[in-house]
Amino acid sequence: MRTILSTLHSKFIHNSLALPCLAAYCGDDCGDFLIREFTVHEPRESILSQILNETPEVVAFSVYLWNRRETLDLVDALCVAQPELRIILGGPEVSFEGEEIFTRHPGITALIRGEGEEPLRALLSAWQQGQQPGVVPRTVLRVGEELNTGPDSPPLKELDTVPSPFRSGLVDMARGFVYYETSRGCPFHCSFCLSARDNLLRSYSMERIKSDLLLLMQKGVAKIKLVDRTFNFDASRAREIFSFILEHNRSTHFHFEIAGHLLDEATLELLEKVPEEMFQFEIGVQSTLESTLDAIGRKVNMKKLEENIRSLRKSNRIHMHLDLVAGLPGDNYNSFLKSIDRVATLAPHHLQIEPVKLLPGSPLRDQAEELKIRFDPNPPYTILVSPEFSYAELQQLQEISRLLDLTYNSGHFSSFIRELSDATGSFAMGLEWLAGEWRKRELFRFPLNRQSLFQNLYEIVRGHDKGTSQARLIESLAYDYARCERVVTNRIPEFFDTALEPEEELWVRTRVQEKTEAVKGQGIKLQYFAAAFSTIHTPGQRTVHLFCYHTGAGRKMQVEEYRYSD
Repeated sequence: MRTILSTLHSKFIHNSLALPCLAAYCGDDCGDFLIREFTVHEPRESILSQILNETPEVVAFSVYLWNRRETLDLVDALCVAQPELRIILGGPEVSFEGEEIFTRHPGITALIRGEGEEPLRALLSAWQQGQQPGVVPRTVLRVGEELNTGPDSPPLKELDTVPSPFRSGLVDMARGFVYYETSRGCPFHCSFCLSARDNLLRSYSMERIKSDLLLLMQKGVAKIKLVDRTFNFDASRAREIFSFILEHNRSTHFHFEIAGHLLDEATLELLEKVPEEMFQFEIGVQSTLESTLDAIGRKVNMKKLEENIRSLRKSNRIHMHLDLVAGLPGDNYNSFLKSIDRVATLAPHHLQIEPVKLLPGSPLRDQAEELKIRFDPNPPYTILVSPEFSYAELQQLQEISRLLDLTYNSGHFSSFIRELSDATGSFAMGLEWLAGEWRKRELFRFPLNRQSLFQNLYEIVRGHDKGTSQARLIESLAYDYARCERVVTNRIPEFFDTALEPEEELWVRTRVQEKTEAVKGQGIKLQYFAAAFSTIHTPGQRTVHLFCYHTGAGRKMQVEEYRYSD
């Protein structure tokens, strides 16, 4: 019996961890396995053809928010093209479906709720032996015109019973990064998250974790993204894994989702040893309102959280990604803007704002009617209206989030964002004002390259107040541009002051000659640009900034800056 395990990713670079784990656990008793991964952007006809050309007897799909519609459309087509094909659905997006999904999609043979290893093996091993599976826990099975619904059962207690999919050669490690888990479950029970339903927090053995990580590091995997809900739920366990990575890692970048307030002093001291660019931490702040955190069942020591983040940012060794969720109970538009400002003071490298999604199976979805929360009935089930948030306010926060990505999160507008915050009163107020201007110009409708971003920001600033703040905003914009874009002589943006005095031009020529001699013979191409600034860095004093751009084959552009004032 041949089974295809499949899923549809949002991007080609993504790869599945669930499918290799399922194949590894099922083993040889379940027949032959093929893992076939696609993307939601591929034509359905192409995916259909590729699956049927493999002549499977069973196809099992892992279903998520981003691929639900495309997967179910594919199921309907497979059913028509090959009626005898057995089709299994599993994954978080269908784990809380009722029996009506079988009516809407007659091609579905079975639906698995929750963790799939044990139910899938039970189904496949029975079919492999030519038998009917009977009643399988956490499974709804179509048998003729009847549906057999299995009882609930606990998930795997011992995760090590899942053989390593990496050592089994089941994971494609050539796509740039892999997903990895050291645990399942979560110590928190946030009502908007499916983890609120998972009360069993389990870890792989330390021996297994180290074995897998060592293999991945030795293979030179560029990035390992750990999908543990809360990696550091056990501080001593987290330190042991961190220490192992620091001892053996050569070039791999690691991404962890952690709870910032659970970091203890010993862990913070260890993290001081992490080389720059090796670790990235994603921390779900969610909200800074204690009443909102209480309402969603998230117990957090906010003071400790902020202290720990500041400690990590002070050393600046770990890339910090902080998340806020808009639309949670007890919050409102103005208080959420204050949360943005409060989190911004922690200076994260990346600040993400997302509207809450009322996921099927989450407690918040169950409470939606009581809380009078209205949400999109289709994936990703985004909140649309609540007693605290109007639709317009939620849309405005979406726009602020978009501008946050274009400016602050890009890392290319740091001076401009700082000046904008000063000019408008706060970080959030600056983004709010900018979002309004962006909307007036209908700029949210189209993608913009970096040069266009700078030009539009300049035009927005130029069209407003003519005072000191305007001059500082324009100069900060020019400074940021020169730091991330090589300024070409015949395409100098109009926000630069390039009219230099004779002594300033002499200083530029002399400095450029010195730098040219310094890099001679190193395979470095040196290009330069000079402009005058009067309001930033040294307010009231005219200063010439010389930007030297170092490029070369296989080299990322580096920018060196020199300053001259009379």
